[in-house]
Amino acid sequence: MSVDLATVKRVARLARIAVSEEEAERMMGELNGILGFVEQLSEVNVDGVEPMTSVTPMDMKKRTDAVADGDKAADIVANAPNSDRNFFLVPKVVE
Repeated sequence: MSVDLATVKRVARLARIAVSEEEAERMMGELNGILGFVEQLSEVNVDGVEPMTSVTPMDMKKRTDAVADGDKAADIVANAPNSDRNFFLVPKVVE
């Protein structure tokens, strides 16, 4: 897979990044290099290799999966300038 100049410009526009013509040319080469490296990685045989979360073996810290309402509504609105029954009050804006 390779990236052409039009694709680089389209991605830059989607990312809201201003890219000049020479920057787009340079990025095209860099992106093609990155994609070439990813294609090389896909050739590596990883059969039987366990997924890792760290380079050193360690147990994952787990917590119980319990549903709670939080009961923190009063704490959340404590610093609000205006609140009523644990709801934020904001000024009405009509333009």
